[in-house]
Amino acid sequence: MTDINFIRNLSNINNNINSNPAVKNKEYDINSHFKDILTEKCKNNEVSFSKHANERIEERNIDIDEDVTNKLNEAVVQAKDKGLKNILVMIDNAAFIVNTMNNKVITAVNSNELKENIFTNIDGAVIK
Repeated sequence: MTDINFIRNLSNINNNINSNPAVKNKEYDINSHFKDILTEKCKNNEVSFSKHANERIEERNIDIDEDVTNKLNEAVVQAKDKGLKNILVMIDNAAFIVNTMNNKVITAVNSNELKENIFTNIDGAVIK
Protein backbone atom coordinates (compact mmCIF):
# COMPACT_ATOMS: atom_id res chain seq x y z
CA MET A 1 0.00 0.00 0.00
CA THR A 2 1.22 3.54 -0.79
CA ASP A 3 2.14 5.79 2.11
CA ILE A 4 0.14 9.02 1.68
CA ASN A 5 2.70 11.01 3.68
CA PHE A 6 5.43 9.94 1.27
CA ILE A 7 3.37 11.18 -1.68
CA ARG A 8 2.66 14.49 0.12
CA ASN A 9 6.37 14.96 0.84
CA LEU A 10 7.24 14.36 -2.83
CA SER A 11 4.57 16.82 -3.85
CA ASN A 12 5.93 19.46 -1.46
CA ILE A 13 9.47 18.96 -2.73
CA ASN A 14 8.28 19.36 -6.32
CA ASN A 15 6.34 22.53 -5.45
CA ASN A 16 9.38 24.01 -3.69
CA ILE A 17 11.64 23.36 -6.67
CA ASN A 18 9.17 24.87 -9.14
CA SER A 19 8.63 27.99 -7.02
CA ASN A 20 12.28 28.53 -6.05
CA PRO A 21 13.53 31.53 -8.08
CA ALA A 22 17.19 30.59 -7.59
CA VAL A 23 16.63 27.26 -9.32
CA LYS A 24 14.62 28.85 -12.13
CA ASN A 25 17.24 31.57 -12.74
CA LYS A 26 20.08 29.05 -12.83
CA GLU A 27 18.15 26.95 -15.35
CA TYR A 28 17.49 30.08 -17.43
CA ASP A 29 21.17 31.08 -17.30
CA ILE A 30 22.27 27.65 -18.53
CA ASN A 31 19.72 27.66 -21.35
CA SER A 32 20.61 31.23 -22.26
CA HIS A 33 24.33 30.38 -22.38
CA PHE A 34 23.66 27.33 -24.56
CA LYS A 35 21.48 29.41 -26.88
CA ASP A 36 24.23 32.04 -27.19
CA ILE A 37 26.82 29.41 -28.10
CA LEU A 38 24.49 27.75 -30.61
CA THR A 39 23.68 31.08 -32.24
CA GLU A 40 27.37 31.95 -32.52
CA LYS A 41 28.17 28.58 -34.12
CA CYS A 42 25.32 28.97 -36.61
CA LYS A 43 26.51 32.45 -37.60
CA ASN A 44 29.97 31.09 -38.27
CA ASN A 45 28.64 28.86 -41.01
CA GLU A 46 31.05 30.07 -43.68
CA VAL A 47 33.39 27.80 -45.56
CA SER A 48 36.95 27.47 -44.39
CA PHE A 49 39.95 26.24 -46.32
CA SER A 50 42.04 23.22 -45.41
CA LYS A 51 45.82 23.49 -45.35
CA HIS A 52 45.93 21.48 -48.57
CA ALA A 53 43.41 23.79 -50.27
CA ASN A 54 45.35 26.87 -49.20
CA GLU A 55 48.53 25.39 -50.68
CA ARG A 56 46.76 24.58 -53.99
CA ILE A 57 45.17 28.04 -54.17
CA GLU A 58 48.57 29.64 -53.72
CA GLU A 59 50.35 27.27 -56.15
CA ARG A 60 47.73 27.67 -58.85
CA ASN A 61 47.21 31.43 -58.40
CA ILE A 62 43.48 31.10 -57.82
CA ASP A 63 41.94 34.41 -56.77
CA ILE A 64 39.70 34.03 -53.73
CA ASP A 65 37.69 37.19 -53.16
CA GLU A 66 34.47 37.92 -51.32
CA ASP A 67 32.38 37.02 -54.38
CA VAL A 68 33.97 33.56 -54.61
CA THR A 69 33.54 32.99 -50.88
CA ASN A 70 29.87 33.99 -51.08
CA LYS A 71 29.32 31.61 -54.01
CA LEU A 72 31.01 28.78 -52.10
CA ASN A 73 28.76 29.44 -49.10
CA GLU A 74 25.66 29.44 -51.32
CA ALA A 75 26.76 26.20 -52.98
CA VAL A 76 27.25 24.52 -49.61
CA VAL A 77 23.75 25.54 -48.49
CA GLN A 78 22.24 24.25 -51.74
CA ALA A 79 24.15 20.97 -51.49
CA LYS A 80 23.17 20.45 -47.85
CA ASP A 81 19.52 20.94 -48.81
CA LYS A 82 19.94 18.04 -51.24
CA GLY A 83 21.75 15.89 -48.67
CA LEU A 84 25.10 16.00 -50.46
CA LYS A 85 28.29 15.57 -48.44
CA ASN A 86 31.21 16.08 -50.83
CA ILE A 87 30.65 18.37 -53.78
CA LEU A 88 32.44 19.86 -56.74
CA VAL A 89 31.78 23.59 -57.01
CA MET A 90 32.55 25.29 -60.33
CA ILE A 91 33.04 29.05 -60.07
CA ASP A 92 34.20 30.92 -63.16
CA ASN A 93 37.38 29.10 -64.23
CA ALA A 94 38.08 27.30 -60.97
CA ALA A 95 36.83 24.15 -59.30
CA PHE A 96 36.63 23.46 -55.58
CA ILE A 97 35.99 20.21 -53.74
CA VAL A 98 34.02 21.02 -50.59
CA ASN A 99 32.98 18.85 -47.65
CA THR A 100 29.56 20.18 -46.65
CA MET A 101 29.58 18.43 -43.27
CA ASN A 102 32.53 20.56 -42.12
CA ASN A 103 32.03 23.53 -44.47
CA LYS A 104 35.61 22.99 -45.58
CA VAL A 105 37.20 23.42 -49.00
CA ILE A 106 39.37 20.34 -49.50
CA THR A 107 41.19 21.33 -52.69
CA ALA A 108 41.07 23.79 -55.55
CA VAL A 109 41.89 23.48 -59.26
CA ASN A 110 42.37 26.25 -61.81
CA SER A 111 41.22 26.21 -65.44
CA ASN A 112 44.57 24.94 -66.76
CA GLU A 113 44.37 21.79 -64.64
CA LEU A 114 40.67 21.15 -65.21
CA LYS A 115 41.32 19.54 -68.57
CA GLU A 116 41.64 15.77 -68.55
CA ASN A 117 40.92 15.69 -64.81
CA ILE A 118 38.70 13.17 -63.03
CA PHE A 119 36.97 14.05 -59.77
CA THR A 120 36.11 11.08 -57.56
CA ASN A 121 34.30 10.63 -54.25
CA ILE A 122 31.85 13.45 -54.83
CA ASP A 123 28.07 13.30 -54.42
CA GLY A 124 27.23 16.10 -56.78
CA ALA A 125 28.28 19.31 -58.47
CA VAL A 126 27.16 22.91 -58.10
CA ILE A 127 27.92 25.34 -60.91
CA LYS A 128 27.96 29.04 -60.02
